Amino acid sequence: MTKSIVVYLLAVSLVMIMPVGQVNAADAPREIILGVPTSLGTLEGKQSHMAAVLAVEEINKKGGVKVGDAKVPFRIEALDIRDASPGVPVPEALLGLQKIILEKKAQFIVVGPFRSEAILAGMDIIAKYKTPMLATIAASPGYGAKILKDPKYKYCFRVGADGRHMVGGIISSLFMLKQKFGFNKVYILNQDVAIMRAVAKIVKDVAGGKGFDILGTERFPTGSTQFSSALMKVKASGAQIILSVFDMPECAIMVKQTYAMKLPVALTGFAQPMTHPNAWKTFDGNIAGVINLMVELSNMPLKNWPKSLAFHEAFNKRWGIPVGAGKGPAPTYESVYILKTAIERAGSLDPDAVVSELEKTDYVGLLGRTRFNKAHQVPYGSDPNETALVGNFQWSKKGERVVVSPKSVAEAGVWLPDYMK
Repeated sequence: MTKSIVVYLLAVSLVMIMPVGQVNAADAPREIILGVPTSLGTLEGKQSHMAAVLAVEEINKKGGVKVGDAKVPFRIEALDIRDASPGVPVPEALLGLQKIILEKKAQFIVVGPFRSEAILAGMDIIAKYKTPMLATIAASPGYGAKILKDPKYKYCFRVGADGRHMVGGIISSLFMLKQKFGFNKVYILNQDVAIMRAVAKIVKDVAGGKGFDILGTERFPTGSTQFSSALMKVKASGAQIILSVFDMPECAIMVKQTYAMKLPVALTGFAQPMTHPNAWKTFDGNIAGVINLMVELSNMPLKNWPKSLAFHEAFNKRWGIPVGAGKGPAPTYESVYILKTAIERAGSLDPDAVVSELEKTDYVGLLGRTRFNKAHQVPYGSDPNETALVGNFQWSKKGERVVVSPKSVAEAGVWLPDYMK
């Protein structure tokens, strides 16, 4: 046998034993491009981007992502697709999603579109270009439904909570008020966008069948600043609870007007401005007693879930501000690490190989237990050893956010502000 034939056979044998798709150091890419297309002008979008940057910096500082025999750094490409802005049509947002894949060469995506309308339409772009996406803000249950229905959407995952988790958290706050104070008369105020309409309707239907009297509902277009007429209806109805469902910053006006009018109602639900740790100063302390959903509870530091604390300490140190968004940052930070681990297990950047490894994700960490169900959704619930955490906090008289649910991590029970006694 000649020397050349021996060399040839040796080379063939090495190829045969090398895992399919495995990357060796010589063939490794210079970087892994991680796209962040979302509404960067919103608090959720901005801080989710910041959380992604933080995770990437931490990973790159340790050498990057192990892809086969090589260590490869992440690089973030962010793009403001403005889908949460009033008047921006869905097709415009989709152009941004396509741009980050085709022009910015994103190989993977985290965060994703803000609005459910945009992310549902954008799933076809993700499927077309086979670009794995780990969504963290848009919350429509329709996202998982499409994944279950058609395997072409297998590249879509969601680490953030969906609308059903919001509903569960909100209804738990209603039951706390009913069990402790006997309150059952509810008036619902919600933002007129798909996910908030859906959450409000489901809460109305579920709560109405569990002993709550839904006295009325009012919808407000994104950007609305007029709430006084609706609050007068609330007062006339005899409601004991205002249940709000908003992610727009303008709903802060509704909270201010409720307190200015001294309405004898408990305020609960989801109002994005209430989630921020600086809200106490913003509202001059006039929010004591407000109960607010933190749909992804680890977006605030949890005394009774220490696994959440390191992220918040790192975020504060890196950016000089605390996490203020109630949706997005913590799941986004976790998404980058989930993706890193999946790539390393796959030993490849091949999207199908990475998807296969993403589906095997299962560990207990920052969010609680992180794993994907068949709809590629991380389940949220009350036991951090079984699900990611969803819960509620209440503003104390001292201006602190105190976790009141779930019981597994609660710090105190609910109480009524002085004006209701």
